[in-house]
Amino acid sequence: MPRIVVTKTINAPAEDVFRTVADIREFSQALPHIMKYEILTDCELGVGTRFRETRLMQGKTATTELEITEYDEPNHVRIVADSHGAVWDSVYTVREENGETELTMTMDAKPYKLMQRIMIGLICKMIKKYVDQDMELVKSYCEGQNS
Repeated sequence: MPRIVVTKTINAPAEDVFRTVADIREFSQALPHIMKYEILTDCELGVGTRFRETRLMQGKTATTELEITEYDEPNHVRIVADSHGAVWDSVYTVREENGETELTMTMDAKPYKLMQRIMIGLICKMIKKYVDQDMELVKSYCEGQNS
């Protein structure tokens, strides 16, 4: 799968934007299609935190277990999931400049099953559309919290 990169400029402090994408408790507030989440580890934030989220996608629920593998507040967070025959590696990078915050989400998928190698290539545009919609929701949420 080609790398997916989506960037949004957000009128909110970098700390607020980082917290929104790095903490499932906040992220689930920003994305109304996250129906529920469950933190699976004693730590609720930072490297080693694992959680399960259930999203509504195209009228169906999809549950995924994710883990925070890098956490450099307020600069970037890496969240990894092994789901449906692929490892999904997402990095959110936050950079404040001139009173605004640039949020970039970079996603790579590494399929390890033949069917996933075929399917990921076919659904790449759809995945990019969903990532863009999620990032737009994060932008709206952060800007709403900032006003």
